[in-house]
Order: sequence, then C-alpha cells, then structure tokens
Amino acid sequence: MDVDLSGVLLNQFKKAKKEYERAKREKKEMVARRKALECAKLLREMAKYNRYNERMYLEMAEKWELVADNIGEVLNPSKVITSKPKESQEEVDKFKSFVRNNLIQRSKIKWEDIGGLKEVKQLMMETIVISALQRPTSIQPWRGILLFGPPGTGKTLLASACAGSLDATFFNVKASSVTSKYFGESSKIVSALYEVARELHPSIVFIDEIDALTMKRGEGISEASRRMLSTLLTELDGFQDKGSDRLVLTLAATNTPWDLDEAVLSRFPRRIYIPLPDREAAKEIIKINTRGLKLNVNLDEIAERCVERYYSGRDIKNLCQGAIWSMIRDVNRDLYKMANLPYRELRKRKLKVRPLTEEDFEEGFKKIKSPLTKRDIERYERWWEEFGG
Repeated sequence: MDVDLSGVLLNQFKKAKKEYERAKREKKEMVARRKALECAKLLREMAKYNRYNERMYLEMAEKWELVADNIGEVLNPSKVITSKPKESQEEVDKFKSFVRNNLIQRSKIKWEDIGGLKEVKQLMMETIVISALQRPTSIQPWRGILLFGPPGTGKTLLASACAGSLDATFFNVKASSVTSKYFGESSKIVSALYEVARELHPSIVFIDEIDALTMKRGEGISEASRRMLSTLLTELDGFQDKGSDRLVLTLAATNTPWDLDEAVLSRFPRRIYIPLPDREAAKEIIKINTRGLKLNVNLDEIAERCVERYYSGRDIKNLCQGAIWSMIRDVNRDLYKMANLPYRELRKRKLKVRPLTEEDFEEGFKKIKSPLTKRDIERYERWWEEFGG
C-alpha cells in the first residue's frame, strides 16, 4: 500500500524555505542556492502525492529552480541593471524571427463555427468592431479581454474567431513559448511579440493559460520572472499604441482566474466568463461536430444529459467523436484488414456511413467523464460576481 508522504514533505519544504530566507538575509549565496533547489525538489515530490494540485506544485518548483539559477541577482538586486540595455539589431531581429516562425497562425475559424455562447460572442464582436471603426477620441476601445472559465469551454476558439473574422494576424502564445531558462530572454521575447504584432496589424495576441506566466508575485519569484511580467504589463498598457490607429488586441485565457496577479487583472478590465454549455448550446455543438451525418436521435435528450454531466464544449466534441466511431466500426466491420493495402489502393475505397443512433451516443457517454463538479462551477460564478466586468 502506498504511503501518503505529502504532509511530511510539506513540513520539509517549510523548513527548507525558512533556511533559504535566512541564507538570503545573510547573503550566503551558495547556501541560498542549495536551499532553493531543495525547495524545488520537495515540491516536485509533493506533486506526485497530490494529483489535484500537481500542476500548481510543478509550476512552483520551476519558479524555485529559476531562483536558484539567478541567485546572484536575487541576493543583490542593486547589481541588476535597471535601465534597459541597448540591444544590437541582430539580437532584436533574432527574437522577432522567433516570434514570426513560432507564434503566428492564420485562423480560419468564424463565429458560426462556435456553438452557443451567444452573449459572449456578441460582447467580443462589439469590442472588435469598436476597435476597428473610426470613432471620436473620447471613445477608447478595450485593449485587453480576459476569458475565464472551466477547461474546454471554447476560449481558444473564441480568440481564433476574433482573428478569423477580421482576417487578422493571430499570435497563439503559450507559457512555454515565452518562458526561457536564460536570464532576460523571456522579457525580450515578449517585447518582440508586441513589436511584430504592431508591424503586422491588425493583430490578435492570444495568451493561453496566462496564469502560468503571471502567478501572484511574492517570495520565490526570480528577477527574470519579474522582468518578464513587468515587460508584459507595459505592453498591455499599450503606451506605444496611444494615438495610433493600429489594432493590437490582447486576449488572455485562464482556468484559474483567482491565481492571477492583481496588476495583471487591472490590465484586463473586460473580463468575460465562458460557462459550460446549456442545453441549446449543447445542441448546436453536437450539430457542428456531426456535420455531414444524419442524426436519428432525440437531440434535446442528449443535450440535456450533457448538461447534467457538466460537459464542456470539448467533452461534447469528444462525445460526438465517440458516437461517430461507434457507427464506423458497426458498418465497416473489417476496416482494420485494409491496413495491409497500399495508400493508392486505399484512396479508391469509400468509408461506409449511416445515420447516428441513440446507441452510438450511448457508447460515447460511457467513455466521456467530466472532472467538474457543482462546487467547481459555483467557484467560477462567485469569482465572476466579484471580479467580472
């Protein structure tokens, strides 16, 4: 039987953290670095025993590793150059090239490709239209929109639709894309990101899982992370775009809005809750994901079951895929035997299909389980009531 060591590890972590703080006050660089690495190691061990908070512990461990890597700057912040050093054009071009080659996508998603979310789509459409139209100088559009809600509710799709409807340059940014183990590079990537966005406007900058970049500041955050966050906040303020007709809109998504730094929240005055689909939205999502196939089912009943099971849009999409595969296997019993045929021969064959039935969807329901509970949804709703806007 496995023994739960999370309590013991937590006590060891607290002890290591206190020893780190003591070494930090006494400017003992080697000891502080060793204790920071010990904190990181203990947090990684704690992640193994707490799957619910596994991601949080791993992110904390990474931050402690950054502290260890940059311990000189942490202990001697006065030695850190506060003025921005002049970068060579070659270095600037290097980071801009990275952005162009790794972060730019062309979105073909349109608003009609997203099922449900009528009010959300209307809010976002209004924001985009106001941003693009000629207007009196007293009317200032939103520069940042925060999309929050449970996983799989369509936050990325909404951002893609913003770009697709405008035929705008779409920057799809994940935390792993801009974080760098090399001191200072993260902030340079962020600067290059917005510089390229201004050059290729209209631009939609979508920052997925922004909480991974902007966890609440406090002890254990390295100078490199602080610089990156400071650069991001400056870009979100949009000083370089004031008085300009360039459209650079930042959309950010998070599943845990309560983890965001207060300064980041203030840069996203427009905060939109992306809830789980209701029955009508679930019906639309099912229709979108079964296009080209007939449905011999009670769609209202299937949609209601999706709502009762706390299914997200992604869960409903997977449900439809499960139903489709049930149908395919039923009418193509020897499908696997064709794997021995060459590609050109396969291209001559045609996949058999039939209308989807209740039995097909039942197979899908057996496999799709939502991790969400009523308590999870209530937490999102409470945050929305307190901080939404």
